[in-house]
Amino acid sequence: MTMDDTSALGGLNLQTELEETQRALREITLMIEQSQGELSKLSQRNAAITTHLQQVQNQLDKMPPQEIRNAYDSALDAQQRLFVMRGQLEKLQSEKSHLERFKSTIEQARGSLTSGSASASGGGSKSPLASVEMLVNAQETERQRLSRQMHDGPAQALSNFILQTEIAMRLMDVDTGQARDELNNLKTSAMGTFQKVRNFIFELRPMMLDDLGLVPTVRRYADAFKEQAGLDISVMITGNERRLEPYLEVMIFRAIQELLGNTARHSQATLVKIMLDLGEDRVRVSVDDNGKGFDPESVQQGNSLGLKLIRERAEMLGGNFEIDSTLGTGARILFAVPARS
Repeated sequence: MTMDDTSALGGLNLQTELEETQRALREITLMIEQSQGELSKLSQRNAAITTHLQQVQNQLDKMPPQEIRNAYDSALDAQQRLFVMRGQLEKLQSEKSHLERFKSTIEQARGSLTSGSASASGGGSKSPLASVEMLVNAQETERQRLSRQMHDGPAQALSNFILQTEIAMRLMDVDTGQARDELNNLKTSAMGTFQKVRNFIFELRPMMLDDLGLVPTVRRYADAFKEQAGLDISVMITGNERRLEPYLEVMIFRAIQELLGNTARHSQATLVKIMLDLGEDRVRVSVDDNGKGFDPESVQQGNSLGLKLIRERAEMLGGNFEIDSTLGTGARILFAVPARS
Protein backbone atom coordinates (compact mmCIF):
# COMPACT_ATOMS: atom_id res chain seq x y z
CA MET A 1 0.00 0.00 0.00
CA THR A 2 1.42 3.42 -0.96
CA MET A 3 1.67 6.39 1.39
CA ASP A 4 -1.13 8.08 -0.54
CA ASP A 5 -3.31 5.03 -0.01
CA THR A 6 -2.46 5.05 3.70
CA SER A 7 -3.32 8.74 3.95
CA ALA A 8 -6.63 8.18 2.17
CA LEU A 9 -7.46 5.27 4.45
CA GLY A 10 -6.47 7.29 7.50
CA GLY A 11 -8.60 10.20 6.36
CA LEU A 12 -11.58 7.89 5.86
CA ASN A 13 -11.13 6.37 9.32
CA LEU A 14 -10.87 9.82 10.87
CA GLN A 15 -13.99 11.00 9.02
CA THR A 16 -15.94 7.98 10.29
CA GLU A 17 -14.75 8.59 13.84
CA LEU A 18 -15.59 12.29 13.52
CA GLU A 19 -19.13 11.52 12.34
CA GLU A 20 -19.64 9.09 15.22
CA THR A 21 -18.39 11.68 17.70
CA GLN A 22 -20.66 14.36 16.23
CA ARG A 23 -23.61 11.99 16.48
CA ALA A 24 -22.77 11.24 20.11
CA LEU A 25 -22.47 14.96 20.80
CA ARG A 26 -25.93 15.61 19.35
CA GLU A 27 -27.42 12.83 21.45
CA ILE A 28 -25.77 13.93 24.67
CA THR A 29 -26.72 17.57 24.05
CA LEU A 30 -30.36 16.50 23.75
CA MET A 31 -30.06 14.44 26.95
CA ILE A 32 -28.57 17.45 28.75
CA GLU A 33 -31.47 19.65 27.62
CA GLN A 34 -33.97 17.04 28.81
CA SER A 35 -32.14 16.61 32.12
CA GLN A 36 -32.04 20.38 32.66
CA GLY A 37 -35.78 20.53 32.10
CA GLU A 38 -36.35 17.67 34.54
CA LEU A 39 -34.00 19.29 37.05
CA SER A 40 -35.98 22.53 36.84
CA LYS A 41 -39.22 20.64 37.52
CA LEU A 42 -37.68 18.76 40.44
CA SER A 43 -36.32 22.01 41.88
CA GLN A 44 -39.77 23.58 41.76
CA ARG A 45 -41.33 20.47 43.30
CA ASN A 46 -38.69 20.40 46.02
CA ALA A 47 -39.34 24.07 46.83
CA ALA A 48 -43.08 23.47 47.08
CA ILE A 49 -42.63 20.41 49.29
CA THR A 50 -40.18 22.27 51.50
CA THR A 51 -42.71 25.09 51.94
CA HIS A 52 -45.39 22.55 52.86
CA LEU A 53 -43.02 20.86 55.32
CA GLN A 54 -42.37 24.19 57.02
CA GLN A 55 -46.11 24.70 57.38
CA VAL A 56 -46.43 21.22 58.89
CA GLN A 57 -43.60 21.95 61.34
CA ASN A 58 -45.41 25.06 62.50
CA GLN A 59 -48.51 22.99 63.28
CA LEU A 60 -47.07 19.75 64.65
CA ASP A 61 -49.46 19.71 67.59
CA LYS A 62 -52.47 19.98 65.29
CA MET A 63 -51.47 17.67 62.43
CA PRO A 64 -52.30 13.93 62.31
CA PRO A 65 -49.14 11.73 62.69
CA GLN A 66 -49.66 10.11 59.29
CA GLU A 67 -49.80 13.49 57.55
CA ILE A 68 -46.61 14.57 59.32
CA ARG A 69 -44.90 11.33 58.26
CA ASN A 70 -46.08 11.78 54.67
CA ALA A 71 -44.74 15.34 54.59
CA TYR A 72 -41.30 14.25 55.79
CA ASP A 73 -41.23 11.28 53.40
CA SER A 74 -42.17 13.51 50.47
CA ALA A 75 -39.45 16.00 51.37
CA LEU A 76 -36.82 13.27 51.64
CA ASP A 77 -37.89 11.73 48.34
CA ALA A 78 -37.80 15.11 46.58
CA GLN A 79 -34.31 15.88 47.90
CA GLN A 80 -32.98 12.47 46.85
CA ARG A 81 -34.44 12.80 43.35
CA LEU A 82 -32.96 16.29 43.02
CA PHE A 83 -29.56 15.05 44.21
CA VAL A 84 -29.53 12.15 41.76
CA MET A 85 -30.62 14.33 38.84
CA ARG A 86 -27.89 16.87 39.57
CA GLY A 87 -25.33 14.07 39.58
CA GLN A 88 -26.65 12.75 36.27
CA LEU A 89 -26.50 16.22 34.72
CA GLU A 90 -22.89 16.68 35.91
CA LYS A 91 -21.95 13.35 34.35
CA LEU A 92 -23.58 14.25 31.03
CA GLN A 93 -21.89 17.65 30.94
CA SER A 94 -18.53 16.04 31.72
CA GLU A 95 -18.99 13.51 28.94
CA LYS A 96 -19.97 16.28 26.52
CA SER A 97 -16.81 18.19 27.37
CA HIS A 98 -14.78 15.03 26.82
CA LEU A 99 -16.39 14.43 23.43
CA GLU A 100 -15.83 18.03 22.36
CA ARG A 101 -12.12 17.76 23.15
CA PHE A 102 -11.91 14.46 21.30
CA LYS A 103 -13.72 15.97 18.30
CA SER A 104 -11.22 18.83 18.26
CA THR A 105 -8.33 16.34 18.32
CA ILE A 106 -9.75 14.41 15.37
CA GLU A 107 -10.29 17.59 13.36
CA GLN A 108 -6.71 18.72 14.00
CA ALA A 109 -5.33 15.31 13.06
CA ARG A 110 -7.40 15.15 9.89
CA GLY A 111 -6.18 18.60 8.91
CA SER A 112 -2.52 17.68 9.43
CA LEU A 113 -2.69 14.18 7.94
CA THR A 114 -1.76 15.24 4.42
CA SER A 115 1.27 17.28 5.45
CA GLY A 116 2.25 14.73 8.10
CA SER A 117 2.28 11.84 5.64
CA ALA A 118 4.90 13.59 3.53
CA SER A 119 7.37 13.85 6.42
CA ALA A 120 6.64 10.28 7.50
CA SER A 121 7.46 8.98 4.01
CA GLY A 122 10.90 10.50 4.36
CA GLY A 123 11.64 8.39 7.43
CA GLY A 124 10.71 11.09 9.92
CA SER A 125 8.78 10.86 13.15
CA LYS A 126 5.62 8.85 13.71
CA SER A 127 2.75 9.93 11.45
CA PRO A 128 -0.33 11.71 12.88
CA LEU A 129 -2.40 8.71 11.80
CA ALA A 130 -0.47 6.37 14.11
CA SER A 131 -0.88 8.78 17.03
CA VAL A 132 -4.59 9.25 16.45
CA GLU A 133 -5.10 5.51 15.98
CA MET A 134 -3.46 4.94 19.36
CA LEU A 135 -5.65 7.63 20.92
CA VAL A 136 -8.83 6.16 19.45
CA ASN A 137 -7.93 2.63 20.55
CA ALA A 138 -7.11 3.83 24.07
CA GLN A 139 -10.41 5.68 24.30
CA GLU A 140 -12.38 2.65 23.10
CA THR A 141 -10.57 0.43 25.62
CA GLU A 142 -11.53 2.82 28.41
CA ARG A 143 -15.13 2.98 27.20
CA GLN A 144 -15.31 -0.82 27.20
CA ARG A 145 -13.92 -0.96 30.74
CA LEU A 146 -16.43 1.58 32.01
CA SER A 147 -19.22 -0.19 30.15
CA ARG A 148 -18.37 -3.47 31.86
CA GLN A 149 -18.21 -1.74 35.24
CA MET A 150 -21.58 -0.08 34.70
CA HIS A 151 -23.13 -3.37 33.59
CA ASP A 152 -21.72 -5.38 36.50
CA GLY A 153 -22.37 -2.64 39.07
CA PRO A 154 -25.15 -0.04 38.83
CA ALA A 155 -27.03 -1.70 35.97
CA GLN A 156 -27.23 -5.00 37.85
CA ALA A 157 -28.15 -3.16 41.05
CA LEU A 158 -31.00 -1.34 39.31
CA SER A 159 -32.41 -4.70 38.22
CA ASN A 160 -32.29 -5.81 41.85
CA PHE A 161 -34.02 -2.59 42.91
CA ILE A 162 -36.96 -3.40 40.65
CA LEU A 163 -37.23 -6.87 42.18
CA GLN A 164 -36.98 -5.52 45.75
CA THR A 165 -39.65 -2.92 44.99
CA GLU A 166 -42.03 -5.57 43.67
CA ILE A 167 -41.44 -7.69 46.80
CA ALA A 168 -42.11 -4.71 49.08
CA MET A 169 -45.29 -3.84 47.21
CA ARG A 170 -46.61 -7.40 47.59
CA LEU A 171 -45.77 -7.42 51.29
CA MET A 172 -47.37 -4.04 51.96
CA ASP A 173 -50.84 -5.51 52.44
CA VAL A 174 -49.61 -8.71 54.10
CA ASP A 175 -46.80 -7.81 56.48
CA THR A 176 -46.03 -4.10 56.80
CA GLY A 177 -43.07 -4.78 59.09
CA GLN A 178 -41.35 -7.00 56.56
CA ALA A 179 -42.26 -4.57 53.78
CA ARG A 180 -40.58 -1.78 55.78
CA ASP A 181 -37.46 -3.94 56.16
CA GLU A 182 -37.37 -4.55 52.41
CA LEU A 183 -37.65 -0.82 51.75
CA ASN A 184 -34.85 -0.10 54.22
CA ASN A 185 -32.67 -2.66 52.44
CA LEU A 186 -33.58 -1.04 49.14
CA LYS A 187 -32.59 2.38 50.47
CA THR A 188 -29.22 1.04 51.67
CA SER A 189 -28.56 -0.61 48.31
CA ALA A 190 -29.54 2.56 46.46
CA MET A 191 -27.14 4.65 48.53
CA GLY A 192 -24.30 2.21 47.80
CA THR A 193 -25.09 2.20 44.09
CA PHE A 194 -25.28 5.97 44.01
CA GLN A 195 -21.77 6.14 45.50
CA LYS A 196 -20.54 3.81 42.76
CA VAL A 197 -22.08 6.06 40.13
CA ARG A 198 -20.33 9.06 41.70
CA ASN A 199 -17.07 7.10 41.52
CA PHE A 200 -17.66 6.49 37.81
CA ILE A 201 -18.28 10.21 37.32
CA PHE A 202 -15.01 10.97 39.11
CA GLU A 203 -13.22 8.46 36.87
CA LEU A 204 -14.61 10.11 33.75
CA ARG A 205 -13.82 13.67 34.75
CA PRO A 206 -13.19 14.82 38.35
CA MET A 207 -14.72 18.27 38.75
CA MET A 208 -12.10 19.20 41.35
CA LEU A 209 -9.39 19.00 38.67
CA ASP A 210 -10.89 22.13 37.12
CA ASP A 211 -11.72 23.78 40.45
CA LEU A 212 -8.72 22.97 42.67
CA GLY A 213 -6.02 21.73 40.34
CA LEU A 214 -3.72 18.75 39.92
CA VAL A 215 -2.26 18.23 43.41
CA PRO A 216 -5.54 18.06 45.43
CA THR A 217 -7.09 15.86 42.73
CA VAL A 218 -4.19 13.40 42.75
CA ARG A 219 -4.36 13.17 46.54
CA ARG A 220 -8.13 12.67 46.51
CA TYR A 221 -7.94 10.09 43.74
CA ALA A 222 -5.16 8.17 45.51
CA ASP A 223 -7.23 8.03 48.71
CA ALA A 224 -10.32 6.82 46.83
CA PHE A 225 -8.32 4.27 44.83
CA LYS A 226 -6.69 3.02 48.02
CA GLU A 227 -10.10 2.15 49.44
CA GLN A 228 -11.36 0.55 46.23
CA ALA A 229 -8.28 -1.51 45.35
CA GLY A 230 -7.00 -2.31 48.84
CA LEU A 231 -3.54 -0.97 48.03
CA ASP A 232 -1.24 0.96 50.36
CA ILE A 233 -0.74 4.15 48.34
CA SER A 234 1.44 7.08 49.39
CA VAL A 235 1.70 10.43 47.60
CA MET A 236 4.72 12.73 47.86
CA ILE A 237 4.54 16.26 46.45
CA THR A 238 7.70 18.33 46.06
CA GLY A 239 8.53 21.61 44.39
CA ASN A 240 6.38 24.70 44.03
CA GLU A 241 2.77 23.55 44.41
CA ARG A 242 0.75 25.58 41.92
CA ARG A 243 -1.73 25.42 39.07
CA LEU A 244 -0.46 24.36 35.64
CA GLU A 245 -1.95 24.77 32.19
CA PRO A 246 -5.27 22.85 32.06
CA TYR A 247 -4.13 20.50 29.27
CA LEU A 248 -0.99 19.67 31.27
CA GLU A 249 -2.94 18.94 34.46
CA VAL A 250 -5.28 16.65 32.52
CA MET A 251 -2.41 14.81 30.83
CA ILE A 252 -0.55 14.21 34.13
CA PHE A 253 -3.69 13.17 36.02
CA ARG A 254 -4.77 10.74 33.30
CA ALA A 255 -1.27 9.24 33.25
CA ILE A 256 -1.31 8.68 37.03
CA GLN A 257 -4.83 7.26 36.74
CA GLU A 258 -3.68 4.82 34.04
CA LEU A 259 -0.59 3.76 35.98
CA LEU A 260 -2.56 3.10 39.16
CA GLY A 261 -5.11 1.10 37.18
CA ASN A 262 -2.36 -0.99 35.58
CA THR A 263 -0.85 -1.65 38.99
CA ALA A 264 -4.14 -2.80 40.47
CA ARG A 265 -5.04 -4.99 37.48
CA HIS A 266 -1.72 -6.61 36.65
CA SER A 267 1.09 -6.17 39.17
CA GLN A 268 -0.17 -8.02 42.27
CA ALA A 269 1.41 -5.20 44.28
CA THR A 270 0.55 -4.23 47.85
CA LEU A 271 2.45 -0.94 48.01
CA VAL A 272 2.47 1.98 45.55
CA LYS A 273 4.41 5.22 45.84
CA ILE A 274 3.50 8.26 43.76
CA MET A 275 5.97 11.12 43.49
CA LEU A 276 4.99 14.41 41.85
CA ASP A 277 7.72 17.03 41.59
CA LEU A 278 6.53 20.45 40.43
CA GLY A 279 9.83 21.95 39.33
CA GLU A 280 10.13 25.40 37.86
CA ASP A 281 11.04 24.09 34.40
CA ARG A 282 9.76 20.50 34.40
CA VAL A 283 7.12 18.41 36.11
CA ARG A 284 8.36 14.94 37.02
CA VAL A 285 6.16 11.99 37.95
CA SER A 286 7.12 8.53 39.14
CA VAL A 287 4.90 5.62 40.18
CA ASP A 288 6.65 2.76 42.01
CA ASP A 289 5.13 -0.55 43.07
CA ASN A 290 6.38 -3.71 44.78
CA GLY A 291 4.55 -6.07 42.40
CA LYS A 292 5.73 -8.86 40.15
CA GLY A 293 7.26 -6.52 37.55
CA PHE A 294 7.28 -7.02 33.80
CA ASP A 295 9.48 -6.98 30.73
CA PRO A 296 9.74 -3.42 29.36
CA GLU A 297 10.14 -4.89 25.86
CA SER A 298 6.51 -6.00 26.02
CA VAL A 299 5.52 -2.34 25.97
CA GLN A 300 7.45 -1.80 22.76
CA GLN A 301 5.68 -4.81 21.25
CA GLY A 302 2.29 -3.24 21.85
CA ASN A 303 1.10 -5.19 24.89
CA SER A 304 0.32 -2.05 26.90
CA LEU A 305 -1.61 0.57 24.97
CA GLY A 306 -1.91 2.82 28.03
CA LEU A 307 1.84 3.03 28.60
CA LYS A 308 2.47 3.67 24.92
CA LEU A 309 -0.05 6.51 24.99
CA ILE A 310 1.61 8.09 28.05
CA ARG A 311 4.98 7.89 26.30
CA GLU A 312 3.50 9.40 23.14
CA ARG A 313 1.89 12.32 24.98
CA ALA A 314 4.98 13.04 27.08
CA GLU A 315 7.25 13.07 24.03
CA MET A 316 4.80 15.22 22.04
CA LEU A 317 5.02 17.79 24.83
CA GLY A 318 8.82 17.73 24.70
CA GLY A 319 9.27 15.44 27.69
CA ASN A 320 10.52 11.92 28.27
CA PHE A 321 9.26 8.56 29.52
CA GLU A 322 11.15 5.72 31.22
CA ILE A 323 10.38 2.22 32.51
CA ASP A 324 12.53 0.56 35.16
CA SER A 325 11.29 -2.98 35.75
CA THR A 326 12.32 -6.60 35.64
CA LEU A 327 10.28 -9.69 36.36
CA GLY A 328 9.92 -10.29 40.09
CA THR A 329 11.27 -6.92 41.28
CA GLY A 330 8.39 -4.49 40.95
CA ALA A 331 8.22 -1.58 38.56
CA ARG A 332 8.97 2.13 38.39
CA ILE A 333 7.39 4.29 35.68
CA LEU A 334 8.79 7.78 35.25
CA PHE A 335 7.93 10.63 32.93
CA ALA A 336 8.66 14.33 32.80
CA VAL A 337 7.14 17.18 30.79
CA PRO A 338 7.96 20.88 30.49
CA ALA A 339 6.17 22.97 33.12
CA ARG A 340 4.45 25.66 31.08
CA SER A 341 2.53 27.26 33.94
